[in-house]
Amino acid sequence: MKKSRMTVVVAGAAVFSLALGACSSGSVSSSGGKQNLTVEDYYTKTYDPIYQDCATQVGVNVNPVHVAGAALIAKVLQQASSKTLPDVLMLDNPDVQQIAQTGALAPLSDFGVTAPAGDVPAVVQAGTYQGKLYGIAPVINSIALYYNVDMLNAAGLTPPTTWDELRADAKSLTDPSKGVYGFAMSNINTYEGTWQFLPFFWTNGGDEKNISTPGAVQALQFVLDLQNDGSMSKSSVTWAQSDVNNQFIAGKAAMMINGPWQLPALNATKGLHFASVPIPVRTSSQKVVAPLGGETFNVPQTGDKTKMALAGKFVACLNTPAMQLKIAKVSGNVPADEATAATWAQSHPQVKSFVETVKTARSRTAELGPKWPTAATAIYTAVQLALTGKATPAAALQQAQASNH
Repeated sequence: MKKSRMTVVVAGAAVFSLALGACSSGSVSSSGGKQNLTVEDYYTKTYDPIYQDCATQVGVNVNPVHVAGAALIAKVLQQASSKTLPDVLMLDNPDVQQIAQTGALAPLSDFGVTAPAGDVPAVVQAGTYQGKLYGIAPVINSIALYYNVDMLNAAGLTPPTTWDELRADAKSLTDPSKGVYGFAMSNINTYEGTWQFLPFFWTNGGDEKNISTPGAVQALQFVLDLQNDGSMSKSSVTWAQSDVNNQFIAGKAAMMINGPWQLPALNATKGLHFASVPIPVRTSSQKVVAPLGGETFNVPQTGDKTKMALAGKFVACLNTPAMQLKIAKVSGNVPADEATAATWAQSHPQVKSFVETVKTARSRTAELGPKWPTAATAIYTAVQLALTGKATPAAALQQAQASNH
């Protein structure tokens, strides 16, 4: 998401090398011309050179089709019904299981394609449905705590690492006379709101199967406390992540939760000195568990075995370390391969906190699979109820659990 552990990487590097070996072999149709592969995504044309690179390696022509993100799933379901699916399909990783459940996707093992052995474990889990791998994400992301370096320095503060430190720092950095809040996050009533709350929820033992655990109540109470302190705007219930970023850029928020996809806008802001750290945890003994973001590439069931095999090679090509680096460069995200990500962070220190966070990131569909959207809706509804004063955190989460079926 701009807005994805419990799994075993089923193939070693040797098997993956075999899949890639075919990447440069080239393939032609029976008429002697190259096959045409359609790639459908919700990206922009900045990805087209990436696709062309792999098309050259595989020996095909590529036709990218860019769809608005909000319309992609509805279009895919319609395409599955009308048998007009593209040859290669990009999906936000929480959507993989839903689409795989319909039978619209082919297991990548059908084409000898496996996940790279060095990928972050959650990447494999996010692309797996009922034990079969359907998609792989070349680059991934999560969220971290950005902070205004100048504001923290002026206040004599260092970046917080615990909830208590975050709350205290947010209070110190809040200046009502200037309309400056110490902290900002998105608590909107969409999946973005759930996505931003998950690090507090999961890290403190929250569980989608039982949303109203004591740890979950504690997490929601903490967010409410930030609002009650005056350190977080009550408008956060209407802010998307882009709105939060705008507040930070405007100097109206000293700290914020957001993702690496905001880096281009942040870097383009003159005079803004910022950095990021992993999201603080309740106790120093905890390790942050944040949601895994990023899009997988998948091979739809088109019925054309020749093109499906080529599509499999195309997907494998996109997931090589070299291509992961190229995609990271245009997207701002983190290579899925841990070693490649570590190298990337050395030359791109602004993503260091995200490289650290994705190591323990969790797939949103890890527990509930295709039923994840129901839990996600229940969670953001509970956050809304608590922050708008319609229910206590405990009552809001109990209500959420009752609807989580």
